[in-house]
Amino acid sequence: MKNTFKDYPLLESKKKSVPLFYPHIPKRAKKVVSKVLSGRWVGQGPLVDKFEKVFSKKFCDNLPVVAVGAGTDALHLSYILAGLKKDDEVICPVFTCTATNIPLLYIGAKIKFADIDPNNFNISIEHVEKLITKKTKAVIFVNYGGLICNLEKLNFLAKKHKLLLIQDAAQSLGAKYNNKSISRYADFTIFSFQAIKHITSGDGGVLCIKNKSLFKKALRIRWFGIDRPKKQGGTWENDIKEIGYKYQLTDIGASLLLESIKEFNKIKSHRNLICKTYLKKIDKNNNIKFLTNTNKKIKPVMWLFTILTPFKDLLQKKLRQKRIETNQVHFRNDKYSIFKKFVKKNKFPNMDKIQNNYLVLPVHTKMSVTDAKYISKTINKILK
Repeated sequence: MKNTFKDYPLLESKKKSVPLFYPHIPKRAKKVVSKVLSGRWVGQGPLVDKFEKVFSKKFCDNLPVVAVGAGTDALHLSYILAGLKKDDEVICPVFTCTATNIPLLYIGAKIKFADIDPNNFNISIEHVEKLITKKTKAVIFVNYGGLICNLEKLNFLAKKHKLLLIQDAAQSLGAKYNNKSISRYADFTIFSFQAIKHITSGDGGVLCIKNKSLFKKALRIRWFGIDRPKKQGGTWENDIKEIGYKYQLTDIGASLLLESIKEFNKIKSHRNLICKTYLKKIDKNNNIKFLTNTNKKIKPVMWLFTILTPFKDLLQKKLRQKRIETNQVHFRNDKYSIFKKFVKKNKFPNMDKIQNNYLVLPVHTKMSVTDAKYISKTINKILK
């Protein structure tokens, strides 16, 4: 199937325009960053430690977390801690940000792509089950746009086949499943604080670890393989026994994130309200389908609002003329040359059906409910 995707340039920041994304910067950002800049610690310092404790309590049911420089760093660390090695077989989503799968190339793992669930664009659990072999070591899954995978089914498969679960929750910060943190349902869960995520430090991430015995190793690997607390305390044995990386968060970033967490309930409410407004206003348009949560066990915090229409190209063009920015945001990874050797003759019928028909609408805290109503009204006029 031919991909007719047209890559539009970024929308210029002007009045009477609605960008697709906009970073959420907390009200006290300048004040807290200025305080950090006037002190001793601007890199990894006490605020990173404080942030990890606050984040763990707020989002991870007090499971151990390690703050890092990017969500991609967190993914790479999770793959290392999971013991994944060269030629190990790993099942991954074909539809995701490439950050999910690229770190597997660092390791040399064997990627087995799974098709999407057409109802939410998450990994197809039915396809995952078909792909599992005796060589499979782990399943990596993403909660697309804030819509949560069926975590109970994934856990059932993992226990049945003795597999590790690695959850890319970069798009689902704050979500709950059965009133528990989604971190409870995977061996490793990562979050992202890239510029346009729910909260941001410019860039940053967190790795949440279910197995507490791996926590100290994660801290070492984050910092060159060095036991940093011992080194700073003057009791470090001057040797490095495992390969590490420079994956730490900074106190500058931590200061922004700590302030954003204070505002998170408002962020969550606003983003979900924007999405509910879209749902209400375009629900009766027969030319559009939309992705939404239908599982009562899930309490999502939406990051994207995605629609499906056979008139995607026309709609995107007409919305751009009205200075409303839309895009596809993520793309099927099997089309990228770097993953070519893992594709061969594999088929992804669900992905094929929607690849030219999905479009993401603006959702962020800089836009209003009035903006969402205006966008919905515009869409309904274009696709009568």
